Amino acid sequence: MGEKLTTLHALAEPNRFHIVELLRVGPLTVGEIADSLKLRQPQVSKHLRVLSDSGLVEVQPIANRRIYKLQSQPFLELEEWLDTFRNIWEDRFDRLDDYLKDMK
Repeated sequence: MGEKLTTLHALAEPNRFHIVELLRVGPLTVGEIADSLKLRQPQVSKHLRVLSDSGLVEVQPIANRRIYKLQSQPFLELEEWLDTFRNIWEDRFDRLDDYLKDMK
């Protein structure tokens, strides 16, 4: 459960969420992210550190640039967790459907 809380906490901050949305398209540098979001580079670096610490992004240094890209595993784990809720609700709707058919 701790990993999911860490993931959700990291995504709860709007700028970090927007960074993740940008990285969905593909890897970017800090400067590219800062330009796209109209934020200062130190601010973006701080958000990227949180995303990196939570395992959502990884950094690949190339020469004097740092390229950030999404890590798939935390999102797959979050999707699996959300699926458990989906399964619960689908089961409840199926039972409601059966109940309504019995009422007829």
